Amino acid sequence: MEFIKNHIWQIIIVLNYVLALSAVVTVLFKRLNPTKTLSYIIVLLVFPFVGLLVYYLFGQEYRKSKIFSRKNVLNQSIVKRIQQELELDTKTINKVDDLLDEKSKLIRLLYNNEKSKLTVDNEVNLIKDGDEKFKLLLDDIKKAEHHIHLEYFIIKDDKIGTLIIDALCDKVKEGVVVRIVIDDVGSSITSKMKKKIKDCGIEMYSFMPVLFSKFTGQMNYRDHRKIIVIDGKIGYVGGINISDNYVNANNNRYWRDTHIRIVGEAVKPLQILFFTTWDFASDGEIKISKDYFPSYNGKGKMPVQIAASGPDTDWSNIMEAIFVAITNAEECIYITTPYFIPNDEIITALQVAARSNVEVKLIVPKKSDSWVAEYATNSYIEQLLEAGVEVYQYTKGFVHSKTMVVDDVFASVGTANMDYRSFNINFEVNALMYNKDFCTQLTELFNADLKDSEKLDYQKWKNRSKGTKTVEAIARLAAPLL
Repeated sequence: MEFIKNHIWQIIIVLNYVLALSAVVTVLFKRLNPTKTLSYIIVLLVFPFVGLLVYYLFGQEYRKSKIFSRKNVLNQSIVKRIQQELELDTKTINKVDDLLDEKSKLIRLLYNNEKSKLTVDNEVNLIKDGDEKFKLLLDDIKKAEHHIHLEYFIIKDDKIGTLIIDALCDKVKEGVVVRIVIDDVGSSITSKMKKKIKDCGIEMYSFMPVLFSKFTGQMNYRDHRKIIVIDGKIGYVGGINISDNYVNANNNRYWRDTHIRIVGEAVKPLQILFFTTWDFASDGEIKISKDYFPSYNGKGKMPVQIAASGPDTDWSNIMEAIFVAITNAEECIYITTPYFIPNDEIITALQVAARSNVEVKLIVPKKSDSWVAEYATNSYIEQLLEAGVEVYQYTKGFVHSKTMVVDDVFASVGTANMDYRSFNINFEVNALMYNKDFCTQLTELFNADLKDSEKLDYQKWKNRSKGTKTVEAIARLAAPLL
């Protein structure tokens, strides 16, 4: 005991490096991206204790693990029947081949990956900011008759959050079932509001609670999705969380974001996604009935495919869809993202597209809400400019949209950023639209954002200070851990 007392710090350091070396071996055998592997090794070996903490919080891998099983939902007879009914729509791929040309590869890719069906009977409204979304949403909530399901990364009980929660409580009094899944890291709801939610009859669960989690990697595998399903008929998906930050009337800084409202068959895949998350978060059984999947009797004919990815999927579906869209582009690629921290595959695809005379334009914020993410994003810009990609920095406020348009026939709106975390770690969902009119609308919105952006010049950007480049290089090294 005297020896331990006199050498306590040496013993702790040795123990740290024993654990660190064990973690290094584990990382090496995970077949991760080399840059990400090197980042973890450096952090583990160079920063005692801190390195282990970072690895504990961010380094665990659970893709394909049983803890994220979806079988409890997907094996239910009603869900199987809905999947079979949607299967019929997949056979209509030939009808849209003339429009999509090689882009039809996307449909087959997502179907082969996750049995993600193409639905053709849909109406889709493009929403350009939180003010517009919340106005539509509150109106839809008031008209709900059977159920309202929300799955959100961020819900706060500020002005807009309280307004929506009050509206949901009113619907419960009318006999409407309301279920909410919130991410425990992203959301911020006071104990008083949680009590109100419970007392009024809303069922709410936190996704992987941080303080009481049974798992390691507590900061990983967050539920970054923003899904609303109302009566199985109306669906919302996109980048807008429930917070005053997204309401420009309540915000000093202009917030540009994009969301969509879907009415039609594409709501059914969103409903199934919600149920799989609910099953995991509630850790209980739910009997799913046909009432959650009503038939669509409208006249909408927009082809929509829901792409979801996360630790419960075998493949990085959204990243692969983006990659295929870029590599098959012939005329133009327009991308808006708040965080551009891509993998090598996406960088190379964009460079090759630009050097093949495809018009490639990228909008990112000039001033991010995270300085590390801002410098990490900036570290990738020079190599894009050198290849001929046009890069714009949004200056009107903060652009949080996650959108993409390719050749006026393919568009993506969803929750996934162009970064490691969205591609490989978090639960994300994007809606893919194969429709010229919708692409035209999204392109017009993109061009409007260009007017509020500064176009970067390659030579000027290349000549930025060494100090700035050094900070960017350090942020880029940390990028795989962000």
